[in-house]
Amino acid sequence: MPKNINTDIEPEKAVLVGVINQEQNSEQVQEYLEELAFLIETAGAIPVKQFTQKVRIPNARTFIGEGKLEEVEYYVKDNDIDMVVFDDDLSPTQLRNIEKALKCKIIDRTNLILDIFAKRAQTAHAKTQVELAQYEYLLPRLTGLWTHLERQRGGIGMRGPGETEIETDRRIIRDKISLLKEQLKKIDKQMATQRKNRGKMIRVALVGYTNVGKSTIMNMLSKSAIFAENKLFATLDTTVRKVVIENLPFLLSDTVGFIRKLPHNLVESFKSTLDEVRESDILLHVVDISHPNFEDQIQVVQETLKEIGSAETESYIVFNKIDAYTFDKKDDDDLTPKTKENYSLNELKKTWMAKNHDHCIFISAKHKENVVQFKQMIYDKVKEIHAIRYPYNDFLY
Repeated sequence: MPKNINTDIEPEKAVLVGVINQEQNSEQVQEYLEELAFLIETAGAIPVKQFTQKVRIPNARTFIGEGKLEEVEYYVKDNDIDMVVFDDDLSPTQLRNIEKALKCKIIDRTNLILDIFAKRAQTAHAKTQVELAQYEYLLPRLTGLWTHLERQRGGIGMRGPGETEIETDRRIIRDKISLLKEQLKKIDKQMATQRKNRGKMIRVALVGYTNVGKSTIMNMLSKSAIFAENKLFATLDTTVRKVVIENLPFLLSDTVGFIRKLPHNLVESFKSTLDEVRESDILLHVVDISHPNFEDQIQVVQETLKEIGSAETESYIVFNKIDAYTFDKKDDDDLTPKTKENYSLNELKKTWMAKNHDHCIFISAKHKENVVQFKQMIYDKVKEIHAIRYPYNDFLY
């Protein structure tokens, strides 16, 4: 290889776009764009600028208004931006029109999440699931991709054959989707057999929003070394470990994190992975209490659990990262009503403990705070189920 060639690839620069409407106010959009920026960083790019627009309904042609699109266009040109990322899903028509106007890579939220999943997938199972979701996302957008190629090749002489190629590609992709679904069925059967072979051990699953510390808790309880880092979707493949607290064994599984607007195709293709959640006896719903909108994240997880059929499973909220919790203490002479930012950790504890009775606990997995109480809580719940399932097995009592 010739010398003096820099093999380092410069990270792509990204612009973020979100809309304020009846469903999401300016504060929510700001939070969502911050999460989108974190997703972009996880994908390996650099978020450099945010654009928002207040609209009643998104523009059918360009999602945002023409004036705002022009503003984004000038910024993209003047700052050598590589891609523009929208916080909502774009239709094939919107994707095509925006790309034509901005002349750079256009990505919507679903495409970005799929890209991160593809990057993170390690096992054959996860790779097959992600590939299936990618093809299902790609299928209705083929026309937009081919018009992009028409522009590159001049357009003349490409229109007729282009349409023929699209139909050919559609058939190829449909065949590929069918093949991937068959592969997943076979893998699902193998995994179902593995679950049966584990016997009737009590199963506990860690669930929660992405990046709340599930893998850290898994490592702490099982004394294993599961990959964990401060990035979204660090864990894709469900990991199952045998854990023994005192003399009581049970199975603990660490699952993929949920996120707001998780692509439907991804939920569908990952449903087999989430069988560990559906078949669990107890769910430990891990929450990052240091996150300013942890209550919204709780709601997202509960809705996703409902979607996969696990809403009725007995669950316990584990408020993690208490070491990172901060709040704005109100002055004594401040008579304005308290907001959630003004509540101390002790006040939150009293509120949530009263609301959930004995179904929640506050810990710091990183600093091992309240871990003894956490283990005792798990032990008590697992022992309770064990006594019902194995009434004649009295070695525990």
